[in-house]
Amino acid sequence: MMGHTLVLASNNAGKLAELQAMFAPLGVRLIRQAEMGIPEAPEPHRTFIENALAKARHASAASGLPALADDAGLCVEAFGGQPGVDTAYYATRFGYEKSDANNVRALLEQMRGITDRRAAMVSTLVAVRSPDDPEPLVATGRVSGLITEAPLGDNGFGFDPVMWIPAFGQTFAQLPTEVKNAHSHRGRAARAMLELMRERWYPDD
Repeated sequence: MMGHTLVLASNNAGKLAELQAMFAPLGVRLIRQAEMGIPEAPEPHRTFIENALAKARHASAASGLPALADDAGLCVEAFGGQPGVDTAYYATRFGYEKSDANNVRALLEQMRGITDRRAAMVSTLVAVRSPDDPEPLVATGRVSGLITEAPLGDNGFGFDPVMWIPAFGQTFAQLPTEVKNAHSHRGRAARAMLELMRERWYPDD
């Protein structure tokens, strides 16, 4: 099997470890952009796909290598799909400092009295061979669930403690890590991306 190196347009070590494990079977090695001295790209857009594409192009242009980028967030039905691309900074809208715990707290406060608790965690992965690639590979993973009334579980990060997954009868934060990764929005997007790469980029491996 040939080896392929891609730049991961993220400096999140947890994300790198998760994706690295998923892409290893394809002989793909992911290098964090920080290791190449590439700064983070601006993310000015309102959609996951536009931000992921901007990040992938930026990393590819700076490195001269193919690049993979991820943009993800929580989309709450009652809020018209928000916070979406602003998920990481959700708490700051309500005067809290940026943190996972404050995000959870702010969300539960905003959802008080709302009966429609439907929400989805969405991950969009974009890969480009070069900054000018006319046909980026795009894969989306989505997990639907319900926002709980209070946090449950100690695993995971972000909104995992309040994201109830009916199929498991638990929140993401109550699931063992390997089960969560196998069924998470990022896991689903990564599997779809692997299939696209096998088919389009590396058919001869």
